[in-house]
Amino acid sequence: MRFSVITPSFRASAWLKLCIASVADQGVEVEHIVQDAGSDDGTLDWLPHDPRVRAFVEPDQGMYDAINRGLRRAGGEVLAYLNCDEQYLPGALPAVLEFFDRHPEIEVLFGDVVVVDEQGDYLFHRKVQVPRLYHTWVRSLSTLSCGMFFRRRLIAEQGLFFDPRLRASGDGEWMVRLLQRRTRMATLGVFTSAFTRTGTNLGASASARREADQLRRTAPRWAQAGRLLIVLHHRLRRLAGGMYAQKPFNYAIYSRRSPDRRESHQVNRPRFRPRP
Repeated sequence: MRFSVITPSFRASAWLKLCIASVADQGVEVEHIVQDAGSDDGTLDWLPHDPRVRAFVEPDQGMYDAINRGLRRAGGEVLAYLNCDEQYLPGALPAVLEFFDRHPEIEVLFGDVVVVDEQGDYLFHRKVQVPRLYHTWVRSLSTLSCGMFFRRRLIAEQGLFFDPRLRASGDGEWMVRLLQRRTRMATLGVFTSAFTRTGTNLGASASARREADQLRRTAPRWAQAGRLLIVLHHRLRRLAGGMYAQKPFNYAIYSRRSPDRRESHQVNRPRFRPRP
């Protein structure tokens, strides 16, 4: 098995169907594990019978506990997790596998991400660079988890699971640990994923802000005091790296108005941040 994707699920039936479709049509051997915490919104009427996934329905302690459970069950050489309101773009997983085959030293890979609204229409995009330790520690994670892929050995050999006590910002804390270990990372430089702004995303919740504050307070005092300079350096680095420039492009995703077939969207005026 080359690829395993974990999806934590709870009361997101409509979004989960789109997520599963986007993994199933990648054209590579992929194991899609869905960890459902016991949804009561109709998910369990169809999920256990969907042949495209391995579904496990059991109580968990939250999203990161569900991801850990899936990671322990995963058999793929390359791993990823994709939330219910996220999708892979066409050709994403073949491109990721090709990169890992050409770069055996790289352990974590990041793709660029398109951010869409509930109808699947373009809002903005996020081009990514390899995150830096102190910016991640005192400000925020500059990448999105739906565009992150990593080798099995991080889990199987190093035991780098997510902290199950966290509810919304476990990927930031996990990334700090990886950066402290000098884990080798790279960027793919192409759009691999779509993230849907549903209005209920955990990353925008009070829990996420509280956990980010808790993580920030564990950083060295000099980094906390120099936070503004660290953020400025991050933005200058992004500017120098061309992260704020993007030519017109198109993407294709499943949507609630087109759940059985990808719908193509042309972006004539790309923007790197949402409208004010």
